Amino acid sequence: MEVSSGPNRPINERMLLAMLAAVQFTHVMDFMIMMPLGSQLMRVFDMSPAQFSHLVASYGLSAAVSGLLGGFFLDRFDRRPALLFLYSGFALATLACALAPTFNLLLAARLIAGAFGGVAGSVVVSMVGDVVPPERRGRAMGVVMSAFPLASVLGVPAGLTLAARYEWHAPFFLLAGLSAIILGLAFRTLPSLRSSHPAVHPVEQMISIVTHPIHIKGFMMSAMLVFAGGCVIPFMAPAMVANVGLTEAQLPLIYLAGGAVTFFTTPWFGRLSDRHDKLQVLFWLSICAAVVVMVVTSLPRVSIFVAMALTALFMVAMSGRFSPAMAMLTNAVDGRYRGGFMSVNSAVQQAASGCANVVAGYLVTRSATGQLVGYPRVGLLSVCCFGLTVYLAARLRAAAPHASRPGQRQPPETAVAE
Repeated sequence: MEVSSGPNRPINERMLLAMLAAVQFTHVMDFMIMMPLGSQLMRVFDMSPAQFSHLVASYGLSAAVSGLLGGFFLDRFDRRPALLFLYSGFALATLACALAPTFNLLLAARLIAGAFGGVAGSVVVSMVGDVVPPERRGRAMGVVMSAFPLASVLGVPAGLTLAARYEWHAPFFLLAGLSAIILGLAFRTLPSLRSSHPAVHPVEQMISIVTHPIHIKGFMMSAMLVFAGGCVIPFMAPAMVANVGLTEAQLPLIYLAGGAVTFFTTPWFGRLSDRHDKLQVLFWLSICAAVVVMVVTSLPRVSIFVAMALTALFMVAMSGRFSPAMAMLTNAVDGRYRGGFMSVNSAVQQAASGCANVVAGYLVTRSATGQLVGYPRVGLLSVCCFGLTVYLAARLRAAAPHASRPGQRQPPETAVAE
């Protein structure tokens, strides 16, 4: 890998990670903001729950297709122009979402945003692997992936507050403006990262990745892991308004509470997974998640404080499952396949999330009084998926026993170089 940042200019690792985290933050927030806007969008466009599920699923399905295709050719381009081009397309598509006057045009804009944003996310992860040495890569990935809880704590509540005051267009205008600023900074600070063509033909490498028996087990577990949450999460905010009795102005409090707690619990679950058998950690977290999901999907009218507490527990249990599951997945895959495998796995997860959104849309209907009917059925489906996730993880451990074993104590971390 040839790395350069202009004549005689070393790469500032911290600045690079901050820039990549900013790109990831807008990408994640663009995906997440659609779900809590559900009740407002269904009212404005007179959408059915099924149509809303299609709107949510469109981003993930489009990102899955583009991410899978990008795995064939992205390694043949300099990372810098590739990311700038993809992020420009993402920013323009987000602006198109803000300006969309009809459901069909909004759906088209979401498809385009997903196509550009999904591949941009893959380039972000690739750049971390290109620049940061293995002894600091875990912490570097933690910096970039902090975009997920930060989007819940800061981005979604801010977007919902703007939507409550200025209608649903406002969050997308905010994202488009923020993306334009980040794009300008990225143009000035991102280094050039060029790689030679891989020794193995891309098609041969892809065939090896998707046909390996351990990889197939990993893909199945990963898909079910995401499906379990993807069927419940899109209708949580609309159900809180229609069934629980919260106002749209109160929704930011739910995401603020859940995101803040998750920001602290997710790293703790990661450390727990390193110290104990990962399958056992996944099992007990899945039990907790199943109980919380059954309560949340059948919740009657309660106070905002009860709703905040239950939503925080839901987010903690749901996100906590990813630490042991993804650790098992990473450990099970041979190093020579890991980059390509994770790219394909990202597409699998996006597709599973999109399919879960669509299935949930057919299970949930709206009554004459405006309540969402059928949400408890979605909860039962999610619980079944929890069980299947654990079963598939057990099959993965049987094929690769080392994947679930507790990790050894790591040496002290090296300070991040400027």
